[in-house]
Amino acid sequence: MRLMSLRFTAGFEKYMFIIMPLTLLLGVMLSDQLISYVSWAPYLFGYVTFVMAIGCGVRHLKKVVQRPAVMVVTLVLSHVLAPLIAYFMGTMLFGASSGYTIGLVLFTIIPLGVSSVLWVSMSYGSVPLMLAMVVLDSALSPLVVPGLIELFFGAEVQFDTPSLIKDLMLIIVVPTILGVIVYELSKGKFKEWSAPVTAPISKLCFMAVVLLNAAAIAPHVSNLDSSVIMAIISITFVVALCYIIGFAGSFLLPYVSREISVTMSYASGMRNISLGLVLAMGYFSPEAAIPVVLGILIQQPLATVQHAVLKRFAPVKDQSLAAR
Repeated sequence: MRLMSLRFTAGFEKYMFIIMPLTLLLGVMLSDQLISYVSWAPYLFGYVTFVMAIGCGVRHLKKVVQRPAVMVVTLVLSHVLAPLIAYFMGTMLFGASSGYTIGLVLFTIIPLGVSSVLWVSMSYGSVPLMLAMVVLDSALSPLVVPGLIELFFGAEVQFDTPSLIKDLMLIIVVPTILGVIVYELSKGKFKEWSAPVTAPISKLCFMAVVLLNAAAIAPHVSNLDSSVIMAIISITFVVALCYIIGFAGSFLLPYVSREISVTMSYASGMRNISLGLVLAMGYFSPEAAIPVVLGILIQQPLATVQHAVLKRFAPVKDQSLAAR
């Protein structure tokens, strides 16, 4: 069973760029049957967050605190520079209060994505640093997400800030804290011991979140106008730019290494899309969910491109590491 579980998890991660579009398509096709279960999405996502956090302990978080410049620069690039670019692009193309503009900005202010850990590992970045940044950024999300939405859109967009903060606490912060506690109590052994069960269930829950949110937006898809084509182009540009600014921004640090550059590149480029879907459908118009949905289709294939580019132009010099 353990071997089958690990193979399933590895296969899911390897072919995620195919699985996610198919899951989205299935959700749209089965919208009538799934629409009544959409309210389950936040709870399923909470479990995904918990499984992410059981791989991170206090010592990992201390490493980030000991190297605050990496975290600060990454968050500034991800949640300040990228949202500014997304906002001005969306304003020029769709208007400041357009759902598409909100969706573009929302993509850039949601927490860093846990799937980035996989790509950081394959590209020989710093997995502990990446995981710790994901956990800390997730913990900050109840302040960052509503604060930036209010800053960028103010009175133009009406949403329930207290409820948004409450939901972020329940589906992000609480599971994260519980996961770190479990890590500490088990001295890091719980994740390995439970992986045959928790890992595949986590992947299935992730799929379910995408499936249910695709079902939720399906009734609105037929009402979309031709501007959706421009939305596809703009979110592709934003995602690609996030990868680039993460890598380039690493050279702002007083010390930089290939490991840090790779880690920051994926950290900036990959976001917690399933959370973005939950927030977009729960608090904004269906149009706002479109860039987030497109982000699922785009960020994984672009991660593959990023991996190939790094392998070609920034190869691992330590051959013992590359052979590991």
